[in-house]
Amino acid sequence: MKTNKNLIYIAGPTGVGKTELAIELAKKLKTEIISCDSRQFYKELEIGTCPPTEHQLKEVKHHFIHNKSIHDRYNVGLYEKDAIHKINKLFEDKEYLILVGGSGLYADSVIYGIDEFPEIPSKIRDGIIKKYKDEGITYLQEELKKLDREYYEIVDTKNQSRIIRALEIIKYTGNKFSSLRKKINKERVFKSEIIILESSRDELYDKINKRVDLMIESGLEKEASKLFKYKGLNTLNTVGYKEFFDYFEDNMNREEAIDKIKQNTRNYAKRQITWLKKYQNAQRISADSEINNVLNILNINYENI
Repeated sequence: MKTNKNLIYIAGPTGVGKTELAIELAKKLKTEIISCDSRQFYKELEIGTCPPTEHQLKEVKHHFIHNKSIHDRYNVGLYEKDAIHKINKLFEDKEYLILVGGSGLYADSVIYGIDEFPEIPSKIRDGIIKKYKDEGITYLQEELKKLDREYYEIVDTKNQSRIIRALEIIKYTGNKFSSLRKKINKERVFKSEIIILESSRDELYDKINKRVDLMIESGLEKEASKLFKYKGLNTLNTVGYKEFFDYFEDNMNREEAIDKIKQNTRNYAKRQITWLKKYQNAQRISADSEINNVLNILNINYENI
């Protein structure tokens, strides 16, 4: 389908500088930003998910930032519907929109669409959850690795909800979860261009460590303490919170918790980099690229907008 509407997805590992570039680009293109960061949706997570600052939110209109509560039922399927509705509405008078965030599955739901999987009998799900409670997350990881190595290689293996969802579909359908994922893209009213920000590993890890230090200075421990009573929620199975929860339960000391946040964030960045390798037609640029260079790569003359 021919269209003059353009969605520009700014991707890259956590801490690489996606937000800053997205804002610069949105200002040049006189447009708005759609977030696809699945933890920045939640208004209670003000520090640990590094959402845009108040100043940045005033600079450019953002959508899907702090629009949900940790107590809300929300998932990638619901997000796809909400995001596409908002995007189609904005494209009524915008030529460009910026999509930004580190949650690859949520980005894919916007760009390509996601599968509508069958309803799973509760007996199957309950059986998997019982095994998880009895044997821990290692059981889930090993079971997924055995049954669907392809999905195991790209999923966040610390996210028990994602693994449980995959396993219940595998056990119900008899097929690999990876084989059931979208083979035919959904029709969209826009074209998509993907920009992936890259930097050296040392530089990225340094940025991540410094950002964690800044979150600690900004009160992450206090924020985690307020949320501790809700630690069983999947939305709080999130780097920056779960490590402090372990500290509060005397499973580690404070220094160990902070080091663990840095380590888990670096590991998350590595998984994101692995995920991003699948975008073969993406434009890969240095994280310190000038905005005019990005516009040239996109072949956009912003002065005519």
